[in-house]
Amino acid sequence: MEKFLTLTSTIVPLPIENVDTDQIIPARFLKATDKNGFGDNLFADWRYNKDGSPKADFVLNNSLYSGSILVAGKNFGSGSSREHAAWAIAGYGFKVVVSSFFADIFQNNALNNGVLPVVVSAEFLSEVFNAVNTDSKVTLTVDLQNQTVTNNASGKSENFEINAYKKECLLNGLDDIDYLLSKRDMIEAYEVAR
Repeated sequence: MEKFLTLTSTIVPLPIENVDTDQIIPARFLKATDKNGFGDNLFADWRYNKDGSPKADFVLNNSLYSGSILVAGKNFGSGSSREHAAWAIAGYGFKVVVSSFFADIFQNNALNNGVLPVVVSAEFLSEVFNAVNTDSKVTLTVDLQNQTVTNNASGKSENFEINAYKKECLLNGLDDIDYLLSKRDMIEAYEVAR
């Protein structure tokens, strides 16, 4: 995984509440066992017509919006525990998802796949949606070390929580296996001492 320190990016607004994992990546795309190609089908039923043509009114098809940060409505990632939803988010190129609430399983799957879920207050989320509606080029800055997210249009910041272990993994670009391997000397010393 890539190290995650600080990210400043324009945002893609998805002001829809209760987005579940089947909407993020529909079940018919779950046949693959590796992560490749899932980003192409992110929000497929909202993004494409039945003939495969893009739906002009969906945000991912709107050239006004781009960036590495998805800002979503409350209760993002509910539903089934499919890790493929996190694969699709990451595969599309999002490094951060901001919402006022995430389903626990989605939140863990995102962290395990190098996507930072940032929980903000409903007020901060509303302010960000208002800012991007005024200026599609508004940016957010996410500082993982200091656990802050800043709306650069207003200068307002909020702190967010993250599990200390997952924070260390993201800061150092480590997945769970890489983390264990980074502790190899300690593990071997423990084994020798036993």
